[in-house]
Amino acid sequence: MDTNIPNIPSTSEAIPVNPKNNSASSRNLVIYIGIAFVAILGLVVISTYWLLNHAQQTSVIRDIFIIFMALETLLLGVALTILIIQLARLINLLQNEIRPILNTTNETVSTLKGTTTFLSNNLVEPVMKLNELLAGFQKLFEIVGFTKKK
Repeated sequence: MDTNIPNIPSTSEAIPVNPKNNSASSRNLVIYIGIAFVAILGLVVISTYWLLNHAQQTSVIRDIFIIFMALETLLLGVALTILIIQLARLINLLQNEIRPILNTTNETVSTLKGTTTFLSNNLVEPVMKLNELLAGFQKLFEIVGFTKKK
């Protein structure tokens, strides 16, 4: 059987990490974030200037924005209602289905504990005492000479 297992480096043969590559990617990330910040700032300045100089269009945009905010509030109300209903169903599930399961499990554990105690007292202890007694007799017979030592 031909087994071609690839050579996987062990922990002693760690793959070297290039610290220059890591610092270069960090520097590029900072540059991209700076460019994005400047672009957003420029967009805000230009849009503010345009809105201040065009009052008629600004009032139309404001009205459209108010309508969208009202629709968003309506959607949030529906989402919160659904969330409250789901939360009520979860509480109902916990109280009516999981709590009885936990109670039954506790009863089972208590019964098992009682059974274990009963078996320990009435079966294991007498057997252990009998084994002790037999081991004592065996040692006595070895000492007296009735049996040979193993």
